[in-house]
Amino acid sequence: QVQLVESGGGLVQAGGSLRLSCVVSGSIFKINGMGWYRQAPGNQRELVARIASGPSTNYTDSVKGRFTISRDNAKNTVYLQMNSLKPEDTAVYYCNANIQFLSWLKAYDYWGQGTQVTVSS
Repeated sequence: QVQLVESGGGLVQAGGSLRLSCVVSGSIFKINGMGWYRQAPGNQRELVARIASGPSTNYTDSVKGRFTISRDNAKNTVYLQMNSLKPEDTAVYYCNANIQFLSWLKAYDYWGQGTQVTVSS
């Protein structure tokens, strides 16, 4: 079974920083893209940042210059360094990974359970 476990969320004042981590465990052949998404109450889940195995990255415009996504393939872990946090960053942050179990099988997306990030003004 595959499990994605996020950590690092919490309460922080505006302008502060947090670093989220997501560890992928299970029987895995390859992790392709990994990413962070977020969802505030009443809103749709949106992409925050994504990193390919390459490791090319992309970010939603609202976090460019403030957030940095990175990955450690040896640890099957993806990180999201969040600096200069704003109240509008408040949301549940979810980890995503596209995973192949065997080289000849299709890769599928898997999700973590989420970690709450709250930014106070």
